[in-house]
Amino acid sequence: MKTRLIILTAFLGLSISCKENEAKQNVEIDTPQEVKQQHEETPDIADQAFIDGMTGKVWHNYLKIKMALVNSDADAANDAANDMATSFDQERTQMKDLALKIAETSDLEEQRKLFSDLTQQMGPMFKEALSGGTIYQQYCPMAFNNEGAYWYSDVSEIRNPYFGDKMLKCGKVTETIEK
Repeated sequence: MKTRLIILTAFLGLSISCKENEAKQNVEIDTPQEVKQQHEETPDIADQAFIDGMTGKVWHNYLKIKMALVNSDADAANDAANDMATSFDQERTQMKDLALKIAETSDLEEQRKLFSDLTQQMGPMFKEALSGGTIYQQYCPMAFNNEGAYWYSDVSEIRNPYFGDKMLKCGKVTETIEK
């Protein structure tokens, strides 16, 4: 009886192993045309470079705040804004203060307003310090009771930080900044 159990277990293990190997061997290979098409359909992500490390860190945290607001995640916006505040040099006190205000409030609408103010101040810094890649300036005309507001993105696809999932794709690219 023990011998039958051992043989059955060995056979079952071998059978499963063969099935796994068979599944692993069914690999699809894309043609060069398919690879090129996939590449063209994939947005360029995080291809930006800056002349100084501070701006690169601030940009990274700016994008994290933007995505937190897109996802209506006040806690994630707090964390990213706090990280951003530690990145600023002595000359950027107004921007640092705005980042700290975002980090200190859990009111999503207040965070969005502060983000708009921060965006206005950061625009020239991003434009001057960009040394490679592309930044997209985007605009939503309906933000803040139709006053409108800008933001910057690393991709041309619209993901609205001022409305989140309520109006995720409301907006347009108003400027493409390239180096």
